[in-house]
Amino acid sequence: MTVLVIGATGATGRLLVQELLHRGEPVRAIVRRPDGLPEAITQHDNLTLIQGSVLDFSATELAQHVHGCRAVASCLGHNLTLKGIYGAPRRLVTEATSRLCQAIVANASDASTRFVLMNTAGNQNRDRQERISFRERCLIGLIRCLLPPHADNEQASDVLRTLNSSLIQWAAVRPDTLVDQDTVTPYNLHPSPTRSALFNPGKTSRINVAHFMAELITQDDMWLQWQGKMPVIYNASIN
Repeated sequence: MTVLVIGATGATGRLLVQELLHRGEPVRAIVRRPDGLPEAITQHDNLTLIQGSVLDFSATELAQHVHGCRAVASCLGHNLTLKGIYGAPRRLVTEATSRLCQAIVANASDASTRFVLMNTAGNQNRDRQERISFRERCLIGLIRCLLPPHADNEQASDVLRTLNSSLIQWAAVRPDTLVDQDTVTPYNLHPSPTRSALFNPGKTSRINVAHFMAELITQDDMWLQWQGKMPVIYNASIN
């Protein structure tokens, strides 16, 4: 299947592109700067680069880019700089998710499209009424006010949770503290966090996140297990 990847030049996004290409999947990647991807990837026959920002395309243009894609994957996130955290667009992930969903619906394909969103373990799944301590609830409320990217992640997942369209199936992947590793290692998947993202965080390698997202996109049994859910992923070896 053809997969549209957003945030492809990010630390996790480029690993997802690489993983999908390794599996033989055709990939379209929307990138602001093509040189943000390694040259070995950009020259791959199965990769099509679309230069621009997902928020700058018109609705018609975005629908054209989504057309023919059986899956959309978003690895968008905010840069951890003052400008990235507090500058515009503050609702980057939410607006991109919303616009991509609108583009999928505009195509009115006969088959549903899989939408896989990279999110965070710090975001609760309101559908499961995940319990956290009073102290953590207070701190999350403060973070929501002071750090716009956290609210953006919450709102982006809510776009998917409240969808009313049979044309889109979705899953939101929630890693805990992201770390870099060179190879895929064993990892554990849970419907909800098994530890506090604030007071007892786990670790998740970016390459494991990319591997799991590719599994969701390409493996029907994995998709059936987690579609419509917000799985939490931890590295097995260090948790």
